[in-house]
Amino acid sequence: MIRFAHPEHLQLLFAIPVFLIGYWYAARLRKERLRRFGDIAILRRLSESASGKKRFAKLLLFVVAFATLVVGLANPQIGTRLQEVKQEGVDIFIALDVSLSMKAEDIKPNRLEKAKLEIRNLIDRLGGDRIGLVVFAGEAYTQFPLTTDYSGAKLFLDVVDVDAVPIPGTSIGAAIQRAVESFDFDEPTTKVIVIITDGENTEGDAFPSAEEAAKKGILLYTVGLGSPGGTPIPIYNPSGQQVDFKRDRQGNIVMTKLDEASLESIAAIGKGSYYRGTNTQDELNEIYKAINALQKHEFGTKQFTDFESRFQFFLAAGILLLLAELLLSERKIAWLARWNPLKHDVEV
Repeated sequence: MIRFAHPEHLQLLFAIPVFLIGYWYAARLRKERLRRFGDIAILRRLSESASGKKRFAKLLLFVVAFATLVVGLANPQIGTRLQEVKQEGVDIFIALDVSLSMKAEDIKPNRLEKAKLEIRNLIDRLGGDRIGLVVFAGEAYTQFPLTTDYSGAKLFLDVVDVDAVPIPGTSIGAAIQRAVESFDFDEPTTKVIVIITDGENTEGDAFPSAEEAAKKGILLYTVGLGSPGGTPIPIYNPSGQQVDFKRDRQGNIVMTKLDEASLESIAAIGKGSYYRGTNTQDELNEIYKAINALQKHEFGTKQFTDFESRFQFFLAAGILLLLAELLLSERKIAWLARWNPLKHDVEV
């Protein structure tokens, strides 16, 4: 396994296109100025010892050296020992509603972004617990399975949006079923499903799925985001400007309402609790406090426990390439130029 100790430094690689564009612009500007200075044929004869190819080779050496040094700065590490590590924790599956109604802005900045922020904060608090994510609308999909790779979990969470599930609607029952199917019941861990939604279940009946999960010993917690009075769903254009609200076929503005009664019933079936989402409170933190008080069980997972840094090889290679770039002259090699059949086609 290969990882980077400081992956944030890899962002410096975005400077490489700037170098290439700068070189192209400088070469174009140089040729333009030479044309203004005098006759191009005479200038070519005067500068026939200069080599445009070697100038470009120096650029390539510099770019490769820069990229190599950046990789070294990020400190690539290689896993040297894989072993089963015993961990103690709880298995938590988050079922996140990604239907269009989650774009309503009665909770700022909107319901979905508030939910993602709380999930991200929850991941930062975990210590040994495994977390997975199911996204659902009219159907449910596993965004990532149970894992203790919290950094990877946050990367998968960041890309979640209302287009993550192509089938419209809200099927809480499908989300519960998907999470139940993703648990490993051979492991005696405490299993929890946390459902984050506005509660408007439009596809099927969620209660049979909740009852099935409860029979398997899974705890169900629910978080309701939104207002019972209802709020419209804003529609934005690609420029980020609001152009309208979602409307039905008759042209009426659709109002999305929080269905607290259903979420309270699901939590009661699953021997958990229901939490009403607000702009200020972190509901998942309250749920985690409750989960953290539960009895935790050991489980084994394969992990790399030893890593060796390899930055020194990249730094050494980068320094050598920089020295080669400094020592490489832009002038042609005299004896080689005499045998060059294209020696009269000189670049300036």
